[in-house]
Amino acid sequence: MTSVRLAVLGDSIAYGQGATRAADAPGPRLAAALEAAGHHTDVRVVAVPGARSSGLDAQVTRALTGSPDVAVIIVGANDLARFVPADEAAGQLERAVRRLVAANVEVIVAPAPDLSVVPWVPPQLRAAVRGASAALRAAQRRVVEAAGAHLADADAATSEAFAADPALFSADRFHPSSAGYAVIADALAPAVLAAAGRVRSQRAV
Repeated sequence: MTSVRLAVLGDSIAYGQGATRAADAPGPRLAAALEAAGHHTDVRVVAVPGARSSGLDAQVTRALTGSPDVAVIIVGANDLARFVPADEAAGQLERAVRRLVAANVEVIVAPAPDLSVVPWVPPQLRAAVRGASAALRAAQRRVVEAAGAHLADADAATSEAFAADPALFSADRFHPSSAGYAVIADALAPAVLAAAGRVRSQRAV
């Protein structure tokens, strides 16, 4: 059985805020998927609720002390909520990704969600929020690919799922519920499992 050290960085979604049980958060769910695929997994969550991309540098420093094999970054919602320019937020993400890649970490990034699907966003603002979300996602995609990392949920399928099912939101109508985190983890799992497979292949060389 391969041993995989998994680090989870980012914001409240990466942390799992809104989940009914700790086991429903992204880190534990992804660890369970790795275990089911034959990888003994040690997961370390360094994500901070409320974090923006500017906070990733400190999180990377903490994550690297655990020598991760795979890192998952979920970030962007708070950059959107705080009107951080897309290029500025993407540049901060790029620096974090490059530090991890330079340390031989397989990096998976889940880019910003489409905040226009959040229930409390007024209907008259949804088009503007949708456009801002798309602009940040596009900027994130460019820097992630340039830095040698991998994207998960690149087609924003999770946002479409949340738009179609209000039960995927927790009681605060912003963070995911446990059911919502299941959708997010399912979208991330293929990329994380592929990264773990690359780790196994590298060790076999």
